[in-house]
Amino acid sequence: MNASPDPRRHLEIASQPELARRREWILTNGLGGYAAGTVGGIPTRRYHGLLIASLPNPAGRVMMLSSLAEGVRMPDRTRADLGWVAPVFTHGEDLQLVEFELELGLPIWRFAGKGIVLERRIVMAYGHNTTVMSYRLVEGGPVRLELRPALQFRGHDELVSVKVPDAYPLEALGARIELDAPDPLPNLRFRIVAPKATFVIEPRSVPELAYPTEESRGYESRGQLYSPGRFRADLERGQTVTLIASTEPWETIMTLGPEQVFAAETERRHRLLLAAPPAARTGPAAELVLAADQFVIRPAGRHEDHVRARVTGDEAWTVIAGYHWFTDWGRDTMISLEGLTLATGRPSEAGSILRMFAHHVQDGLVPNMFPEGESSGLYHTADATLWFFHAIDRYVQATGDQRTLHALLPKLRTIIAHHIKGTRFGIHVDPADGLLVQGAEGYQLTWMDAKAGDWVVTPRRGKAVEINALWYNALRLMIGWDVEQPIEAASLSELADQVFASFNRRFWNPAVNHLNDIIDGEGGDDPACRPNQLFAIALPNPVLAPEHWSAVVDTVERELLTPVGLRSLSPSHADYKRNYHGDLLTRDAAYHQGTVWSWLIGPYVDALLKARPDDVAGARRALDGLVTHLGENCIGQISEVFDAESPYTPGGCVAQAWGVAELLRCLQKTA
Repeated sequence: MNASPDPRRHLEIASQPELARRREWILTNGLGGYAAGTVGGIPTRRYHGLLIASLPNPAGRVMMLSSLAEGVRMPDRTRADLGWVAPVFTHGEDLQLVEFELELGLPIWRFAGKGIVLERRIVMAYGHNTTVMSYRLVEGGPVRLELRPALQFRGHDELVSVKVPDAYPLEALGARIELDAPDPLPNLRFRIVAPKATFVIEPRSVPELAYPTEESRGYESRGQLYSPGRFRADLERGQTVTLIASTEPWETIMTLGPEQVFAAETERRHRLLLAAPPAARTGPAAELVLAADQFVIRPAGRHEDHVRARVTGDEAWTVIAGYHWFTDWGRDTMISLEGLTLATGRPSEAGSILRMFAHHVQDGLVPNMFPEGESSGLYHTADATLWFFHAIDRYVQATGDQRTLHALLPKLRTIIAHHIKGTRFGIHVDPADGLLVQGAEGYQLTWMDAKAGDWVVTPRRGKAVEINALWYNALRLMIGWDVEQPIEAASLSELADQVFASFNRRFWNPAVNHLNDIIDGEGGDDPACRPNQLFAIALPNPVLAPEHWSAVVDTVERELLTPVGLRSLSPSHADYKRNYHGDLLTRDAAYHQGTVWSWLIGPYVDALLKARPDDVAGARRALDGLVTHLGENCIGQISEVFDAESPYTPGGCVAQAWGVAELLRCLQKTA
């Protein structure tokens, strides 16, 4: 099967103008930087902007260019706007947005009115903090295009209410301008490429631009933007005007010709599809291959990781957990690794990710996350390290790379030893039953990690079901890998046998016909019906005895399965929340108390096919809702969470690594 030359996702906006307000788009640059917005162009989030640069620490990701006011002077000298924040500056009549599509994942807008058709395209230069915006007059004209940059230099996670100064120092050189950003940020540089173009210095400000999504989430929602002036360029039918915004040095910007950037990125995306397995080169799977690419990045801020990798002839790669606000998280990276890299034909990046995280292991723990703008990780996690074993297993199974496995074995031995004797956050083996205990006051150590102030919403301290499923899987994997140390392997085998027996004796709850979520917890055993129990079946080395598999899968289907993933708690539970909305406290209270998670479709499909090996068609049908979702919310991406009940409104991150990864992996598994 050949790769499709241009996987497309098309929206007919003219007949459905409300789609432009609700749908979003995102582009990334392979460094963690991005450009994002609504299809209609009105910025509704603090994260919406045309250049969010990923800069060396301590800067992190920074909003460098918020938006453009785009005006068109028509042949009859009347004015028209393309939307965005243009009406704030120009007050013309709007050209109508009639079409939006993703072509190879790259956004294209088409505007029409007053006898003209204008096409806008945007691309980010891969590996550079550079956004290229191109405007082509398809019909009518000639016209004069006016582009007014609007900006607010701030950390991308800072509130929009950050004060903007009266002006930024500006140097104008014909069709090039440079704005001095405050330390430690680089300057923002613009270059317009057009037959005839000028820049008019004309400072203006927007005193209070509203961001409705921020208001709905309980954050400050009004902020100021500043514009230094406007670019002007004449445009005839068939001609193109391109504006480049960048934090790169001038020599880099002048080297990056607009046509070359578009051509290079198009070719790079074609190569991604050609590298993917044949079944993932067309249709929704091809869209997901391109979506997966958005998360696999070189960490721009962590210079030390790059130095260490280059010394050994390697490269430093990592995984952004979700856009817009997540950085790289150990748990999300290890869960996503198979779908993002191995299912897309990128094994070299997978190996580099594993080796990079191995370097950061401390006290037997993989980092839970790397905070924005920092080089050192935080380690408050009980499962990321155990998912590390799973990711290594998937990698070795796919590649046969024994060299990397042998290089990692000393780290893996250390991890097992630390877990047996005890390490940070109360993580230790209970010698009485071999099960893994975790928990420390004030910390949320499992994937159900919501915390609001000092309130840990689902502490789950004690012996958690998925933690022990992962622990058993890690022990069995280690026994198979560490054949050079037979004495240790024999003792681990005894421990694994103990874990299997204890798990089935303690976690199976015949009164409810499924697994307890926690045993030996602060309040005793917890019989809550949660999706965590699926991992006792879904992992390569299942810890649950096969005679209970069907009962667990049946219960999960009845209580938790939705068209877009699994609920995090059964509706019959007293703490169940059907909606995920409101301010941070309200959202955190619902985050793992019913809210649907897209990534959980993966373990459900794995468990289903173990319990009912012949039901591949049923497993494939379970993916249909998420496949449809590719055309909703953030186009071409999978949302983090959904409301627990119909219409399953999406929430959280608009693009989530493990949601994309698990859907792609399962599409291939059920093909």
